[in-house]
Amino acid sequence: MTIIIAEAGVNHNGDEQLAFELVDKAFDAGVDIVKFQTFKAKNLVTAEALQADYQTVNTGNKESQLAMLGRLELSYESHHKLVAYCAKLGIEFLSTAFDSESLDFLVNDLKLTRLKIPSGEITNAPLVLQHARTGCDLIVSTGMATLAEVEAVLGVIAFGYVAPLDAIPSKEAFQNSYFSDEGKKALRQKVTILHCTTEYPAPLSDINLRAMDVLATAFGLPVGYSDHSEGIVVPIAAVARGATLIEKHFTLDKTMRGPDHKASLDPVELKSMVQAIKGVGLTLGDGIKGPRPTEIKNKSVARKSIVAARDIKNGQVLSSDDLSVKRPGHGLSPFKFWDVISKRATRNYKAGDLIIE
Repeated sequence: MTIIIAEAGVNHNGDEQLAFELVDKAFDAGVDIVKFQTFKAKNLVTAEALQADYQTVNTGNKESQLAMLGRLELSYESHHKLVAYCAKLGIEFLSTAFDSESLDFLVNDLKLTRLKIPSGEITNAPLVLQHARTGCDLIVSTGMATLAEVEAVLGVIAFGYVAPLDAIPSKEAFQNSYFSDEGKKALRQKVTILHCTTEYPAPLSDINLRAMDVLATAFGLPVGYSDHSEGIVVPIAAVARGATLIEKHFTLDKTMRGPDHKASLDPVELKSMVQAIKGVGLTLGDGIKGPRPTEIKNKSVARKSIVAARDIKNGQVLSSDDLSVKRPGHGLSPFKFWDVISKRATRNYKAGDLIIE
């Protein structure tokens, strides 16, 4: 079944109580994981870093990223409370670390065993390497990336998993680890790649779900989809296309001020998406083409048999004019139509009788 991550992100607007409410809504919707974002604004951006266009539009406020993100931080104390609350409910807590200090906190203090590398960090080789050296399972989002960049980050991850701690990082070392049997095995066991379009909201014309197939073929790893489009259609389509994991932003209220609320689902939509994804998951089946258990009883009703087209006398040589094909289907298969022609009838038939020759 597809793993579903409800991405709360920074949609708590820095308010601990809103963060708890987001956990409640994620749990009510039936998702597997609720995910937040962990960062220290001062470690993430410079004072001169500008907002993305969508951030200015969605917040209604043109300011530096540092000012915007500073208001969206959650304290470490709040993180501890949220982890405990998620454990009590039985939903997995996950968070994305955007800096080294935050990653240390998630792994060493919160004891997370699964981590998410966001699209914006996959060229941040030092931070990616730090992620891999934790030994945690990794979800790697690939928005904005080329295949070459995805291969490069997988090389860093393979190196982090299998190289000795005193090994010196380099492009050559990353490549060697990526192509090694040990590195490939570690990647298969621990890494899921997410296709993603990094725009908020992402237009349907730029979603490119076929890229999931390319990622799966190129790297032989589980592939999922991180969605920034509006609505629930695209995540459902991604599951039908084979996504093993879906990540989707959600909020308590789309009209709230903040960079990600507009491209998020409200709680009702989140629940609808979860129900639809689980339904699609059930429809995929095992891929073996054959009659399903519920179909078998309908075979004799829907299929046809060879029947007498008119009265036939015992001993008569059968011709195509004597035969017809009609329901029900528990008689002689129409595939034997030509085998019956030229045989002699072994009994009398009335029009409509099943032929048993």
